[in-house]
Amino acid sequence: MSTTLEVVIPVLNEENRLPPSLETLHQFLTDNLDSVDWRILIADNGSTDSTLKICQEFAERFPRVGYTRLNKRGRGRALSKAWLESEADVVSYMDVDLSTDLAFFPDLVESITSGECDLAIGSRLSSGSNVIGRSPKREFYSRAYSATFRTMFFTSFKDAQCGFKALSRKAVNDLVPLVKDTGWFFDTELLLLAERNGFRIKELPVKWTDDPDSRVDVIKTSYLDMKGLLRLRFGGRPRV
Repeated sequence: MSTTLEVVIPVLNEENRLPPSLETLHQFLTDNLDSVDWRILIADNGSTDSTLKICQEFAERFPRVGYTRLNKRGRGRALSKAWLESEADVVSYMDVDLSTDLAFFPDLVESITSGECDLAIGSRLSSGSNVIGRSPKREFYSRAYSATFRTMFFTSFKDAQCGFKALSRKAVNDLVPLVKDTGWFFDTELLLLAERNGFRIKELPVKWTDDPDSRVDVIKTSYLDMKGLLRLRFGGRPRV
């Protein structure tokens, strides 16, 4: 029996970027991932534009495309719901802008299906990664954040926030219910809990192209990230 894979795309008001990204992703998986039984799930967390209509249209066109709808916002909330409700052997996610080159996705999945690791994550900070078009401000923030959580928790991984990850079913079932954050800090908390509980994490260098239309508020995100790190540092990281 083939390994099952669910690729989740969390979206919020993405009526413009979603259609071309879905077309590209669907074609790529069709051409390059025939070794697994894959499915795309769009996780719409509170869109007020025509994103939901687009999800419905694609689900009608392609049997391997589905969607779920949340009324509350938060990327972490969307991923948690999608992953815990999924029955796939391997779950993953990527950002709707497809900033990470899809050519690296099969290796990400293979790292899980081969049993090499429990969580495979794309990294823009590893040796061999190729980051294109990133502003000095965002580059500084990314490296400063990496230095901060590595100093606080002595982690083996460098890039916690790259939107390009895959997890085994066991990692999802054991770890995701423990994650409290429902927003952007979700990724970092998940990885810190994974390492604390002995799950194997593999960090893969990727090619990443900056999206000039990124909606991430660096100042607000930095504040929430530090708040989350302090919560875990002084409140502890629960064991499975």
